[in-house]
Amino acid sequence: MAATHRIATGSVIAAVCVASLAGCGTGGDGTGEQARDQRKAEPAPAPKNVVRLIGDGSTAYTGAQPHLPRPERLKPGEKPPQFVIFSWDGAGEDGQKLFSHFRKVAKENNATMTYFLSGVYLLPEEKRDLYHPPQHSPGRSDIGFNDRQGIADTVKQLRLAWLEGNEIGTHFNGHFCGSGGGVGEWSVADWKDEISQAKQFVRTWKTNTGMRNSAPLPFDYDKELIGARTPCLEGQKNFVKAARDLGFRYDTSGVGNQVWPKKKHGLWDLPLQLVPFPGHSFEQLTMDYNFMVNQSGTTTQGDPAKHELWGDQMRDGLLQGFERAYEGNRAPLIIGNHFESWNGGTYMRAVEEVVETVCNKSDVRCVSFRQLVDWLDAQDPATLRKLRALKVGQAPKQGWKAYLSGEPAPAPKGVPGAPAARR
Repeated sequence: MAATHRIATGSVIAAVCVASLAGCGTGGDGTGEQARDQRKAEPAPAPKNVVRLIGDGSTAYTGAQPHLPRPERLKPGEKPPQFVIFSWDGAGEDGQKLFSHFRKVAKENNATMTYFLSGVYLLPEEKRDLYHPPQHSPGRSDIGFNDRQGIADTVKQLRLAWLEGNEIGTHFNGHFCGSGGGVGEWSVADWKDEISQAKQFVRTWKTNTGMRNSAPLPFDYDKELIGARTPCLEGQKNFVKAARDLGFRYDTSGVGNQVWPKKKHGLWDLPLQLVPFPGHSFEQLTMDYNFMVNQSGTTTQGDPAKHELWGDQMRDGLLQGFERAYEGNRAPLIIGNHFESWNGGTYMRAVEEVVETVCNKSDVRCVSFRQLVDWLDAQDPATLRKLRALKVGQAPKQGWKAYLSGEPAPAPKGVPGAPAARR
């Protein structure tokens, strides 16, 4: 996976005030002794949300996250829903405004998503030396840093996304890939250090930017952060060990098939998946970068005459993977992307069309990884074992009711033991 693009720079903007999180100063509407006496006599109204600032006020505890569905255990014989997970690596708001755009797309199509934040997107360029990347010199990052404008814009989107029920995960910090100190060479201790720094940049963005009057992020990141995807899908072995020790609940750094997930080393293993690749004999990973590499190579702006075709290939490949699961084993479809403009933005168009096509279908739930693991944890382990026994695209031969009921399937008509035919 290539490093995500650097956040665009810009001028300083005014801090955003969110009424549900931080009071916006307004003038009083009463004057004189009578008004003051009246205010004294009346009890103060209870606040709609209790906000408890954490540390320097960059984050805050505001209670349970809104719009999270309550996970329910499947009833005997009940067909599982079709889960679809859209996730974004290195989530940040820049001049393309793709973070805000896909928030809108999600809301319009009954979906929530997972945004994997790069911690350095909340660290201003002039404070870059605060980052001490494992196996690299201080202030080094392969995706750069940010400025006050970009940080303010990104914080606003993170705040709104969480309030809408989306998940904020992590894509760590410097996005180092390959040899020479890439994440594939990091130790467990290196990963723990990197995770600690990613959390720290989220917890101290106000101090590091000087924007102390801005509204906080409405969550405790130590509790919110339960999963991640590693840069370039490298370093998974040691990352998982570190993540388990730190209380993470899932990892999505692997490559797999469209089958029901299981736990590895105490974490839910939720890999990106292989789906059909229209026009080719091989299958393709469910990520924009991988489609691009197999279409235009490592150049992000290939032949303009092929942009539409390439986007259609990604869209149709994801839809074929969806249908294979929806009509087959109902395994969750896991899709990963970046906020990018590769090949004229054709992959962003493809993802949007997939969201619009699948997320409003019957029995489909477009959810975050957090919501998926909540659901998985609520299921009967015996039911999950049965689901994992189904192969790619394989629906139960006797139907879902018989397969998950725990009862023997009815005998087919015309054989001994079958009900007599009515005359």
